[in-house]
Amino acid sequence: MAIPSKPDPPSRLPGARRGLLFFKKEFMQTMTQTKMEGRSFLQPEETRTFEKGTVELVTIGDITFGRATLQPGWRWSTCVKPIAKTRSCQAPHLQYHLAGRLHVKMDDGSEAEFGPGEVSSIPPGHDAWVVGMEPVVVIDISGMTHYAERH
Repeated sequence: MAIPSKPDPPSRLPGARRGLLFFKKEFMQTMTQTKMEGRSFLQPEETRTFEKGTVELVTIGDITFGRATLQPGWRWSTCVKPIAKTRSCQAPHLQYHLAGRLHVKMDDGSEAEFGPGEVSSIPPGHDAWVVGMEPVVVIDISGMTHYAERH
């Protein structure tokens, strides 16, 4: 009978798993609050606009939720890269896709496409773009705190 090995420390986990562990830790800290809270994207605390896109932010406890609306023709490398000033998107994303199709290409060359009803975990180091003529709408619960933030 094999003895279960000790889990890898978060610093040695691949980006997506490390991001999920970070989210779980933040979520659990938020869930220790003693009062109920609610927020609405109808009245976001902050709205950031950039070429062909908008991000609306609400925060509960230590978790910032972002609703991103990305118009046809939006691509991170042309619409957000000039703001971020990084080679690729360095934000980790844990997203629920509400509308449209989003294609993601990682720096290592791997690619995936996500659409309505799907959940995705996208580690830092990627480009992404809207596929087709329908706007993409996602709810992101891990990567929007500083997304498209102008300095």
